[in-house]
Amino acid sequence: MTFANLKLTAAIIDNLPHELTTPTPIQQLAVPVILAGRDLIALAQTGSGKTYAFGLPLLQNIDVSAGYVQGVVIVPTRELAQQVATALQPVALGLGIKVSVLCGGIDIEAQRAELVTCPQLVVATPGRLLALLQQQALQLEGLKQLVLDEADRLMEMGFWPDVERMMTYMPARRQTLLFSATMAANLTVQTDKLLFQPQHIKVLPERAAANDVTERVYLINKGDKARALIALLNQSSWPQVLVFVNGRDDTDKLLKKLLKAGIDATALHGDKNQQAREQALADFKAQRVRVLVTTDLLSRGIHVEALPVVINLDLPTSAPVYVHRIGRTARAGESGLAISLICHSEQSYLEAIAALTQRLLVPEPLAGFMVTDKPASETATRKRAPRDKQANRRSLNKQSARDFVKKADKR
Repeated sequence: MTFANLKLTAAIIDNLPHELTTPTPIQQLAVPVILAGRDLIALAQTGSGKTYAFGLPLLQNIDVSAGYVQGVVIVPTRELAQQVATALQPVALGLGIKVSVLCGGIDIEAQRAELVTCPQLVVATPGRLLALLQQQALQLEGLKQLVLDEADRLMEMGFWPDVERMMTYMPARRQTLLFSATMAANLTVQTDKLLFQPQHIKVLPERAAANDVTERVYLINKGDKARALIALLNQSSWPQVLVFVNGRDDTDKLLKKLLKAGIDATALHGDKNQQAREQALADFKAQRVRVLVTTDLLSRGIHVEALPVVINLDLPTSAPVYVHRIGRTARAGESGLAISLICHSEQSYLEAIAALTQRLLVPEPLAGFMVTDKPASETATRKRAPRDKQANRRSLNKQSARDFVKKADKR
């Protein structure tokens, strides 16, 4: 199948990147539905080509002669907003369509000024888009199509109330497209309010991990994780490595250890300003730095060309997040490696992940790192016995004292 078979115009096809010759499964299924004007709920794993799946028909439906916003794409993070806009920009330019990115971390007055130039397509994060709507800097009376990308992440990050408020600024007669990797029950309830008789499509089981990812799990002492990571980096020739941790403070602490060990690295998390975030991601994508340490800010939607390795220094407490993290590698048909360094206390997280992905994940030892930590259950058992003995002694002493008093009273 070719893009021409999807009834995309010659102008769209002529402006596609040269390496794109065959539409991905999600594109083959979604594009005809969108061009037919139907509301859509599309479930597909990350890295499956969702941006072009909604972006190409979105651009095709825009009236270039009209100087108002006709399409809006809402995404959960600034990085994803920039990535979506960057992917669609070459095609949009070829069609004469102006695209604006509206997200936090950028001067809102500059964005208000940009809106005066009458963009036809807006890619935005929820908070900034709502603020501009409330300030009446943006009008959406002419909106024809709304896309909610990474909808489950919008829900998880608490953006859904903003999404609902934004609907009051949009015409009821519009086409709404929802793209997501998973579909939890609470999201299903919300989508029933926003979409009209949507068509459902699913490319892969909504909770499956990419088949081209090789997964390895190493059992490590909790205090040895940073040293183990450094050892893996030093003994391997991976040109790029994305490392996930759970906390923002842990991101900066790990970065200091990597730099001290002579490893070229940078860090990215939500506390950094927009310029620092953009620079860190740009340096990593351009391979100016080898290692990028991040939180789950980058676990969804962000594409790094042919990223070979993802390492979980901490297992996420949510099993679906693990799927999204390792989905940063093995994208667009490439193969990839996902390594997780776990300690005994993370065993329950690993079991939840294995149950979700239906894959056997067996921790193995890492050469040079003997595990001396004990499972929590064993530690608790060892510690409980002395406490129980002391408690028994106290009970016996109290009982003896009571008996003594009773006997004394009898005398």
